[in-house]
Formats: sequence, C-alpha cells, structure tokens
Amino acid sequence: MTHTIKIHILENGKELSLPAYATPQSAGLDLLAAIPEDIILNPGERGVIPCGFCVALPDGFEAQIRARSGLAAKHGITVLNAPGTIDPDYRGEVKGIMINLGSESFVITPGMKFAQMVIAPFTRITWDAVETFDMAETQRGTGGFGSTGK
Repeated sequence: MTHTIKIHILENGKELSLPAYATPQSAGLDLLAAIPEDIILNPGERGVIPCGFCVALPDGFEAQIRARSGLAAKHGITVLNAPGTIDPDYRGEVKGIMINLGSESFVITPGMKFAQMVIAPFTRITWDAVETFDMAETQRGTGGFGSTGK
C-alpha cells in the first residue's frame, strides 16, 4: 500500500534529492545531510544532523529514524535514540541524532546518506488499572533479561 505524504523542503535542503528508497523493496528512505560543511564526529561524540525538510505525517503514522547498516557495521555510526521517532503532530525539520561508537573519527559530508527513515503505523492504547494481576499466567512469568536461554 502506498500513502502520499506532504513534504516541505527547507532552504538548507533545496540542493538535495527528496528522501528516496534505494531499491524497490527497501523499507527505509535514505536521509541526506543538509549541512553546509563537513561535520566530524570523533569517537564517543554525537551530533544532530539536519535533513532539510519537514513532513506532515497522517494521524496514526510515525517516522522512525534508523541507522544505515553499512555505516554502523563499518564505522560504528548509529542513531543515538534508535529509532528516533517523528510524531504525526511534529512539523519541524527532520533531523537525526548520530553518535560515533567507532574507534576513529568519522566525517559526515554535505549531501551524504547518513541515516534512513521508515514510515510506520502505530497503535494508541488506554490503560485498564486492575487491583490484582496474575504474575505467572504465562510460561515466562516474571522472568526477564535472558530467562528464556541463550
């Protein structure tokens, strides 16, 4: 299923392509760095990278900002709050909070593919506060953090 989403290109994104899928079956749209000059992320440093656009997501959808697997595997560059969430009521510039978990400095250049964005539906819930709760009603019960084995 395809949805049409409004996108507004900001001044810093005018020279860049729109976010796009790299292949016909890609889940994520590549995000390009809408920066005027290189940004160097030294090991352990983080930086906010602007994308040069705003979106108007439909109610019930979010945009998830995720790492690019190649940058993560080869250089340790990832999204700090992975995945970053863009809510449907946010109308500001889309940005990625990137961190260098690698051992060497990494340069983000103007127009570079630095992250990806997945548009996904989400579910809202309401709570049912109860007086009693059967903690062992499942096979797992209260076991967590490795309780199901290796």
